[in-house]
Amino acid sequence: MQAIIFAVVAGLCWGIGEVCAKAVLHTHKVGPFFAVALRTTLALPIIWGAYLVARRLAPEGAGKGLSLHGDEALTIKHWILLLGGSGVVAGALAMIAFYISISLGEVSRMKPIAFTIAPATAVLLGALFLGEALTMRKVLGVVIVLVGVLVIASGSGVAKSVT
Repeated sequence: MQAIIFAVVAGLCWGIGEVCAKAVLHTHKVGPFFAVALRTTLALPIIWGAYLVARRLAPEGAGKGLSLHGDEALTIKHWILLLGGSGVVAGALAMIAFYISISLGEVSRMKPIAFTIAPATAVLLGALFLGEALTMRKVLGVVIVLVGVLVIASGSGVAKSVT
C-alpha cells in the first residue's frame, strides 16, 4: 500500500508540474531545453537534501526498497545501469524529449502518451530482464490503458473545451 501511495503522489506531482511547464512553454518566452535545465538544477539540491535527511533518520538498509546506503555495494554493471539507464536515458533524454513534446503539442495528449509507453515498456522489460511475472492481468491492464491513450491521442488536435 505504501508503494501505491508514493506512486499516486508522484503521478499527481508530475501532472501538476507538467501543466505548469506547458503553461510557461506556451508563452514561447523559454524553450524546452531551458525548462528542463532549470527543473533539473532546482530539483538536484532538493533531492540530495532529502537523501541526506532520510539517511540521518533511518538506519542503513531500513525498510524494503528504502535502503539508504550509498555506493559501497555497487559493481561496475550497477554503476552503468544507474548512471546510463536511470541518469542519462530516464533522467536526461526522456525529460528532454518530453519537454519538446509538450512545447509542440497539448500536455493533455502528450502526457498520457509518454506515461503509457513508460509502464508498458517497464512491464515488458521487467519480465524479460528482471524475472518479474508477466501475468494476463498485467497484459490486459497495459492493453486497456494503451487503447484509452489511443482514444485521447488520436483526436483532431483542435482544442475544444467541455463546458
